Amino acid sequence: MSKREVYVLNGPNLGRLGRRQPEIYGTTTHLDLQNVLMPRWGKELGLKVRFMQTNHEGNLLDWLNQAADRSWPVVLNAGAWTHYSWALYDACAQLTAPLVEVHISAPSQRAEEFRHTSVVTPHAAKVIEGQGIDGYRQALEFIAAQGEH
Repeated sequence: MSKREVYVLNGPNLGRLGRRQPEIYGTTTHLDLQNVLMPRWGKELGLKVRFMQTNHEGNLLDWLNQAADRSWPVVLNAGAWTHYSWALYDACAQLTAPLVEVHISAPSQRAEEFRHTSVVTPHAAKVIEGQGIDGYRQALEFIAAQGEH
């Protein structure tokens, strides 16, 4: 039996994990998350993880379109696009497999008012925020528990 494939998609500035505001986003680097943690967690859960990050919104939209076409579940940390991208809203609306929205910090608790709005949440089966890097593991566990749809 082949492993269920899942996209783990990350938006702007997340490639700077471990260097960008570690007091908010932690010290785990993007490379550690991509090359060590995600593959390990995916293997433990029987998932094939396709982990990607971009600073270009069109790339993220293309990946969401691919996930829709393939009926693949998505773990999405859209970064700043979470708060204003109606193109992201539309791309998430077409997904048929589970979408889990992940945020390393807790945007709903942050001081900046703009962070309290998410265009992803209306389409998400689950939202995980404020759990640090472990939120990605929790998202994969949720998807694995959903089984094939």
